[in-house]
Amino acid sequence: MDLVRFNGPTTIVILVGFFGAMLYVVRKIAKKQEDADAYMTAGNRVGFGISAGSMTATWIWASSMYASATSGYLYGVSGPIHYGLWGALMILFIYPFGRRIRAVAPKAHTLAEVMYARHGRSSQLMLAASNVVGSVISLTSNLIAGGVLIGLLTPLGFTQGVVSIAIGLLVYTVWSGFRASVLTDFIQVVAMLGVVIVLIPAVFYLAGFPDAFSSGAGNVSPEQSNFFSSEAFLQQGAPYIAAVLAYAIGNQTIAQRLFAVREDLIRRTFVTATLGYGGTVIGMGMFGVMALYLGMEPLDGDPNNIIPQLAATYLPVGLLVGFFVLIIGSLCSTGDSDLSALSSIAMADIYGQNIAGKDKANPRVMLLIGRLTMVAATAVALVFASMQLDILDMLVFVGALWGALVFPVIASFYWGKVTNAAFTTAVLVALVLFIPIRFQLVDLGGGLWLAVDVLAIVGVGVVAGLMAFGFFGLRAGKVVGTAAALVVTPFAFGAVHEYHVLSASLIAYAVSTVVCFLMSVRSGQSFDFAVIKRVTGNFDEKEALKPREDPLPDP
Repeated sequence: MDLVRFNGPTTIVILVGFFGAMLYVVRKIAKKQEDADAYMTAGNRVGFGISAGSMTATWIWASSMYASATSGYLYGVSGPIHYGLWGALMILFIYPFGRRIRAVAPKAHTLAEVMYARHGRSSQLMLAASNVVGSVISLTSNLIAGGVLIGLLTPLGFTQGVVSIAIGLLVYTVWSGFRASVLTDFIQVVAMLGVVIVLIPAVFYLAGFPDAFSSGAGNVSPEQSNFFSSEAFLQQGAPYIAAVLAYAIGNQTIAQRLFAVREDLIRRTFVTATLGYGGTVIGMGMFGVMALYLGMEPLDGDPNNIIPQLAATYLPVGLLVGFFVLIIGSLCSTGDSDLSALSSIAMADIYGQNIAGKDKANPRVMLLIGRLTMVAATAVALVFASMQLDILDMLVFVGALWGALVFPVIASFYWGKVTNAAFTTAVLVALVLFIPIRFQLVDLGGGLWLAVDVLAIVGVGVVAGLMAFGFFGLRAGKVVGTAAALVVTPFAFGAVHEYHVLSASLIAYAVSTVVCFLMSVRSGQSFDFAVIKRVTGNFDEKEALKPREDPLPDP
């Protein structure tokens, strides 16, 4: 079947209409004189509607929809579930850590800023650098998603599409920073959820389902038709469990929303985001399953084309416009969050803490730095986007990279013995071992696989133990972690090293945990967590003490 495409004028009307609407909304909340703290965290008083919508929109990005569809296409019906379910549960699992972080540092702007107060400069810069890398990759992947969509559905090419999205994104985000991001997120997620409810059933029936399940059964392998596919779990689900836990803990876009929402609304925000993310991403992943049953080959062999290709093949023009806006909205919701996160890191961690010093930092200079950072980050992402890297690989890589930070960061909020040297050394050693395994730079023969398998099994225990610890405390964490490692040993030993993404991710968890624990357990340090609340806080104190005259609306 031929693809439906928009003509040039229609494309311009949609793009100008979408970004014009975002800019109009942002202008309505703009202050004559922005203050630095509002630009980073909106004054730490965002209400439930905006915060839940923003958290959901930030987690639901175009890349996650494309990646979920790719999972459905590769692994069958269990693929999107292994992608969306674990991602949703990870939002829920980090909720107790979020409450602890907010209680310890109620007025912070970034996690790296808190690490500065907890440990010192090296830990802060390590966390800040990892977030700069992660946010730039995230921004890049969203620009790629936009370029693919525009290149496929309009007369514009991939490069023109990437540039159009980047400019539109930057224009409305640079205006009011995080305040602009969270308010437009809410509008975008409401529109996205409405469109998803219509689009998925529409494609389902217009493509000939449910009859296509029978006629297309020959296109599906026995493993792909297995709802409990072990291949899907080991190749997609298990690496994603490890990756998204790291995403949730290490990602500044999530931390920024944690510091922005009213403290008494944290639980409701996280629960709502869990439900919204799971339903949307699993649903969009079914596009990949439908393409599999239909025997559809991705255009140019690129699995990132599956969703737009399926939509352009079966949807009428009216619904295709809705689909187009859905994807643009989802990639912008995460893209503006990445820009806000990068600007906050530059403002608070680089300038505020390391160049000027907190007491001497000029809020006006901070705002200028934040805006210039957004411009620079957009330019860098444009360069990387031109390389058209695989989105799913990029997501898993960044998540696993952050896995090296998870235990040292969490332990730093609960255990006073964790030292700066333990934090820094643990992360660096974990990265040194993670990279060669992830990219298969070393031969695992000669018994090296033994060490990989053992560390990976320890990593399983660490991930399971941390999840249990957050909700039920230290004793439960130890029991669950030990039990999980013992249960998987008969299955993982001798086999897990063959799954490079999974084993590398688990090694990052295991090594950082073991090194951090061994270096901290004998330390004589007993950190006073009250110090963090005193050291972190507003840069623009005078304005922060006044009641805001322009609070964000709470629907």
